[in-house]
Parts: sequence; structure tokens; C-alpha cells
Amino acid sequence: MAKPNQKKKSNPEVKRQQQQAYKQKEQERQRKTMRNLIIGTVAVIVVVVALIVLIPNNKTEGVQTTFDYSQMPVKGDANAPVKIVEFGDFKCPVCKLFNEQIVPKIQADFVENGTVSMHFANFPFIGPDSTTAALAAESVYHQNNDAFWKYLDEIYTNQKDENTNWATPDYLVQLAENAKLGIDTTKLRQDIDNKTYADQVNAQYKKGQELNIPGTPSIFINGVQYTGDLGDYNAIKAAIEKAQAEAKNQTGSEG
Repeated sequence: MAKPNQKKKSNPEVKRQQQQAYKQKEQERQRKTMRNLIIGTVAVIVVVVALIVLIPNNKTEGVQTTFDYSQMPVKGDANAPVKIVEFGDFKCPVCKLFNEQIVPKIQADFVENGTVSMHFANFPFIGPDSTTAALAAESVYHQNNDAFWKYLDEIYTNQKDENTNWATPDYLVQLAENAKLGIDTTKLRQDIDNKTYADQVNAQYKKGQELNIPGTPSIFINGVQYTGDLGDYNAIKAAIEKAQAEAKNQTGSEG
């Protein structure tokens, strides 16, 4: 795919075409990299689930980028030496699997002991209601950081087919009420309708474009894009441990 033309990215038609291109590339990537995890019943195969292998991006691999972590939801100690940023789309089925199967392991092994913090950035490219979901999530985050993560889980748990426009304001508010987030859901609805946090969502989307991420989920570990298999937790763990060692060495040299 050609590199997005940054001079035209403010044009709604160009943005629509870019989102469609990302969607087509993501669907092709998923078809090529599905790994079967077959769950059986007594005599019937029930479901095949998948996690993906990110297509290596030589332009960004090993290149350090910076993030304003203070403007993102954070899970764990904000001062942790290793910070992971996930670019996600709430309509992305692989994001759902990543957050259900990989994130809990990262949390158990690293977040809970204070050595890693996790952050989330919106990259809504699948459909118009991807942006609606992003606006809702930003609203929840600005009311309560901890509620954001509970809301993220609620959306993924109740995620529907990516080819349908299911992330409506009514549905997103209902999910927030069902999850008992302890936030003002009237304000949530107003923020969605008024696009209160559109600038923040757009800025996160543009950041992903600038980094040439191939789709969602895409993760960065201390500012370096992880280009390995997102379904291979051992590989992700090794990358985190490498970042930990580098952070420790840097701290030691500064001391």
C-alpha cells in the first residue's frame, strides 16, 4: 500500500479511502495468518479462533518513537520502566482475541508487579462506527481511567460482526450502563453525539498513520514497534524482557 499522503489527510474523502485501504489490507492479513485453535464438543467442531502474525515493517522496526503517555489510558504503574502502547479498533476481531488471550498474560507477568504499564491508542479504520466507539471510549477515559479498561473489556465481549454497523451511540451507552462503570452515562451520550473528543481520536489515528502501522492490533514497547507474532506470547514476553534489560542498563549508566 502506498504511503498515506499527509498533505491530504484532512480531506474527508481521502481519509475514507485510506480507511478502506487499511480495512482491505487487514482482512487479507487475517486470511493469510489465521492460526486454528479448534474447540470441540462431543461430536462437533464448535469454533475456530485466531491470533495474527503482524507483517514485518522494515521502515519502523527498531526505530524509536515517542508517545505522550500522559494523554492515554494507563493500566498499571504510570512510572513503570517499560511502557506498551496498543493501537486498536474496537470493531477489530483480532484486537478482541489479543485482549482476551494475550493481554491477561502480560498483566499477570509484568503489569501486576509494576514493571510494565499498558496504554491504548485509537486507530478506527474498519468503519464509521469504529470512530463512534473510539469517541465513546475516550469519553469514559476522561471521566475515569479505571472505568476505561472495564469498558474496553465490555465492548470486546459484546463485539459483533465487523461488517455491520453495530457500534451505535445507543448500544455503546447501553454497554456502559450494563458494565456499571460508575460514570455519568448521560454525559457519555452527549460526548458521543457532540464528538467531544474527536480531536484526540483523530490525533491518535494520524499518529498510527505516521508510524505506518499495518493494521490493528499494533503494539509498541518503549516506543519500538513489535513486529513479531502477536499470537506468540513467549515472543512478546521476550521482547518485553529485552526492553526491561535495556531500561535497566540505561538507568544504571545515568546513575
